[in-house]
Amino acid sequence: METEKTVSVLNDLLQITNDRIAGFEKVEGKVWEKYPEIKDEYDRMISQSKMMKNELINLITEKNGTPHDSPSVAGSLHRTWIDIKNSFTIGTIEESTLSNVVFGEKAAMEAYQNALNSGDLCPKSFDLVTEQLNSLKLSYNQFRKIEEYKNN
Repeated sequence: METEKTVSVLNDLLQITNDRIAGFEKVEGKVWEKYPEIKDEYDRMISQSKMMKNELINLITEKNGTPHDSPSVAGSLHRTWIDIKNSFTIGTIEESTLSNVVFGEKAAMEAYQNALNSGDLCPKSFDLVTEQLNSLKLSYNQFRKIEEYKNN
């Protein structure tokens, strides 16, 4: 297993995690007036993302790599697209925002699964990415429940 490949995959996941954090921060204030009962769960997901970010940075550094600690260009473009889409939304921005969070969580899960399938992770990295993917799945399922809740 080449350390460079492992660091590259971990850096990709770090950027995705930064995209998640940036996306979550965009939701702040848009949803809570209408859905105050989900704020605690949302805050937990932000904390989880920040913890995942630190774990990835630590593992990259441990492998003598340089963490690419910024959101991805694709993530930035996606958030800009969401802003444009929300400006033309017929429904409420809150509902559209929650749908976008579900979409983003699904994309993050797919990226994590692709990282696991790549064969480019050392055993320790594989274990961490598996653990983080499981957390993403819980987050995704929670947001799907929130999205279903908002439709009631």
